Amino acid sequence: MKSKDKTNGFPIVCVGGSVGGLDAYIRLLKNLPADMNIAVVIVNHLRQVATLLHEILPRHTEMPVELITEKLDIKPNHVFIIPEKRDLHVLEGEFRLKPISKPWGWPDVITVFMKSLTENWDGKLIAVIVSGYDGDGAAALCGIREVGGITIAQLPETASHPDMPETAIASGCIDYILSPENIALEIIKIAHAEEAGQ
Repeated sequence: MKSKDKTNGFPIVCVGGSVGGLDAYIRLLKNLPADMNIAVVIVNHLRQVATLLHEILPRHTEMPVELITEKLDIKPNHVFIIPEKRDLHVLEGEFRLKPISKPWGWPDVITVFMKSLTENWDGKLIAVIVSGYDGDGAAALCGIREVGGITIAQLPETASHPDMPETAIASGCIDYILSPENIALEIIKIAHAEEAGQ
């Protein structure tokens, strides 16, 4: 019987984006070391199109890149990719997939996942919003901060589609507004501070 007593004390970085997000994901991952003891979860809110991120992104990071499956263990020093047509949650140190709760209109998969993190993850939370249309994720940012997490928006001038970062900034709950390269540097600082504090 698999133990459910999993440690989830390491940080999770949730990177939410959509159109134009690939450029930001690559620029971010290229600048992140593979041994920071954090998990990176990329929540791309393209609803119907099968994702190819788990095939593209391994060229740009030394961390293993995995497409999320039901009850997959969340491990540090990995990059995890949400599959299409699913809402993503965490429970007992594992990913949980559910049918997408908003099948029409703009998806809110980033918001759904971030809210699940605030309820079910003990480690530090870092929420990052990058290029994309609409404002998915913005509604969860204040909740991330309320549980002691850090929120970061891509500097709109560096995003090919600045709607999502701009909506995130307009929420009033963003700590940093940075280019993808500088987002990576900030994540490294946070990871080092977490390790020093343990």
